[in-house]
Amino acid sequence: MNILSIQSWVAYGHVGNASATFPLQRLGAEVWAVNTVQFSNHTGYGSWTGQVFTGEQISTVIDGIAARGALPGCDAVLSGYMGDAGIGAAILDAVGRVRAAHGGAVYCCDPVIGDEGRGVFVRPGIPEFMRDRAIPQADLTTPNLFELEHLTGQSARTLEGAKQAVASLQARMRGEGPRAVLVTSLRTDETPADAIDMLAAEGGTYHLLRTPLLPLSINGAGDALAALFLFHRLSTGSAAAALAAAGSSIHGLLRRTAEAGSREILTVAAQDEFVRPSVSFDAVPC
Repeated sequence: MNILSIQSWVAYGHVGNASATFPLQRLGAEVWAVNTVQFSNHTGYGSWTGQVFTGEQISTVIDGIAARGALPGCDAVLSGYMGDAGIGAAILDAVGRVRAAHGGAVYCCDPVIGDEGRGVFVRPGIPEFMRDRAIPQADLTTPNLFELEHLTGQSARTLEGAKQAVASLQARMRGEGPRAVLVTSLRTDETPADAIDMLAAEGGTYHLLRTPLLPLSINGAGDALAALFLFHRLSTGSAAAALAAAGSSIHGLLRRTAEAGSREILTVAAQDEFVRPSVSFDAVPC
C-alpha cells in the first residue's frame, strides 16, 4: 500500500506527518510524506521556529514524485493541516494527478479547522476552502465534533443530530468514492461523563465506538487516527472495521501516554498498539 501524505511536520514531538507517517509504516504501508510546514514543535507550546511552505513548493515536490513514474502506484492521498489556501490548491491538484494515474485511488481529507475550547485556529480562508473545495473532492473525511458542526452548520450534540450532520457532509462528498466519514472527539447527550465516542458512517449505516475518557489533552492524536482509519478502510473495505481497529489503537496509544504523563504522544514507545492493540473495542451499529 502506497500513501501520499501531505501535511505539517515538526522536528520535536508528533503532529501532522510526524504523527501519521510512523504508524502507517509500522503497519507495512509505504508513505510518501510531503510537508506543508516544517516547525521546531507544534504551536500549542506558544512559540516555535520554522516556516510554512508555499503551494508552488508542494507542487514541485509532487512533480518530482511524478517524474519517478510513481503516481500509478499511489493508493491514497492523505491531507491534514494546510498552512494556507495556496497549499490546499496544490493538494487538490495532487489528488487530481493521482486519480488520473490510478483510478482506484482515494482521497482522505482530515479537515483541520479547530477544536472545542479553542475555536478556529487555522488561517483565514482555510475553513471555507475545506467546506467548498476539499470536502467535495474527498472519499473519506475525519472531522472532530467542532469541525463537523462548522462544516455543516448543524448541531451534533445528540446522536441523531450527529448522524444528520454526517449525512449532510456525505452529500457534499465525491459521489464516485466510498464517502466514509469518521467523527472524532464526539460528546453527545448520550455519551457518559467518563467516556468519549467516535462515529463512522458509510453507505447509509452508522457505527459508534465508545472508549474510556483519559485524563489528558494532547496534540497529534487526530493526525494518527486519520492515518489509521484510512489504512484500515483501504485494507478491509469497511468503515466499521476501520473504526474499531483505528479507535482501539489510538486508545492504547493515549492510555500509554497518559500513564507516562507525557506532553507528547508516545508514538514510538507505544508502537505495538498500532499492530496489536492492548484492548480491542467494538464498533456497534447505531
